[in-house]
Amino acid sequence: MHKRTKIKIAIFVLLVGMACMFTAVVTDHWAVLSPRVEKVNGTCEAAHFGLWRLCKKHIYMTTETYVEGHGCGPISLPGAENCTYFKHFTPGQDAEIFEYKTQKEYNISAAAISIFSLAFMILGSLCLMGSCTGKGKGRDYLLKPAGMFFAFAGLCAFISLEVMRQSVKRMIDSEETIWIEYYYAWSFGCACAGFVLLFLTGIALLLLSMPQMPRNPWETCMDAEEQVE
Repeated sequence: MHKRTKIKIAIFVLLVGMACMFTAVVTDHWAVLSPRVEKVNGTCEAAHFGLWRLCKKHIYMTTETYVEGHGCGPISLPGAENCTYFKHFTPGQDAEIFEYKTQKEYNISAAAISIFSLAFMILGSLCLMGSCTGKGKGRDYLLKPAGMFFAFAGLCAFISLEVMRQSVKRMIDSEETIWIEYYYAWSFGCACAGFVLLFLTGIALLLLSMPQMPRNPWETCMDAEEQVE
């Protein structure tokens, strides 16, 4: 396969990775939390959240939807939903749900690191645009920083994922928690896909921008000796 074709494929994969990561950052389905159902044929309050927003959903649990031993939900059931921005970073009712003192640092860190990931994606995209519009050696030269920026974006995505995972784990393991069930939702899956695609394709783009090694190094040595003679 020709080198330019490989680069085009890599760029397409990077576009998919950037779309996944952007979707993860702006949506609020990273994790879903379910409390214990106190009584059937009554309402319970489940929650899902992302980097910027907390959403609480009042779900009416009937005998048909309730499963013994499980918590409130699933979150896909109909119910009144109330979403607030950044309220889980400040003291108050939402702070009690998110255990303010222990969770504030985790959520702020995950959000900040995701911003770095977006910044690296923008820088990598600018380098790719310069590579596509450039000529000669300048095209391949800009692929190197582009590959590095996208690989860094993938690493930041991974760190943000791990910080969020530790946040949820610490919340669930707390003795005072009201949550008995949790799972990572589709926004978390988008972030995972973004990490894999950005990091691996960034490394691949960096390798493609490197000068091609000779198939037979001995031929290069013999050519050099002939030129000396």
